[in-house]
Amino acid sequence: MNEGISRRSCLAAALPAMASLGWAVPGVAHAGGQLEEPLMDSVRSALSAAVAFDAPPEPDFASTQERVLYVRWLATMSDRLRRRKLDWEVRRDFLQTLWYESRRAGLDVSLVLGLVQVESAFRRYAISSAGARGYMQVMPFWTRVIGDGDPSKLFHMQTNLRFGCVILRHYLDRERGDLYMTLGRYNGSRGRSPYPNAVFAAQRNWQFDGRLTG
Repeated sequence: MNEGISRRSCLAAALPAMASLGWAVPGVAHAGGQLEEPLMDSVRSALSAAVAFDAPPEPDFASTQERVLYVRWLATMSDRLRRRKLDWEVRRDFLQTLWYESRRAGLDVSLVLGLVQVESAFRRYAISSAGARGYMQVMPFWTRVIGDGDPSKLFHMQTNLRFGCVILRHYLDRERGDLYMTLGRYNGSRGRSPYPNAVFAAQRNWQFDGRLTG
């Protein structure tokens, strides 16, 4: 038996199972299969305005307690992300932006982190076989539908996270709050379990106890 072929066959067989568990497989972008669907003009306008919003990702806190919780969250998530992003400033900028864009879209931050883990394994320049791009594996057609038509911008960190969060929120609204169906729609596999289950499993890696103690 050819050892090289055997190893490749075993890896090919293992990839779906690894992805379903939320494991990061080096060099593989797992999802990014959003399907282009017709949008009402009002929806298109709202989504376009959401992605065009140009405020920088600067957290704003209503109280000192909220600021302390954010700092603790940032330190905790940074430790968990360390092996994937070695530079502290890169981790900080990524986490701050993801926190900002998730909260702005009304999404659970741990869910978005889990989705990024499954979609791209936290690789900024990941490209799927379907052509989806970046951290949240956004399909290029979205830049034509609600952006300025330049898909290269999906490799820009904030642009990618903003598009991904806005799209995920749009799907969540369409599915009336059903996260299982929302994630399936985001992946292009609506009604099938492997992708939502993978994201939910990965989400557990990024959950944070926000209680203040001491």
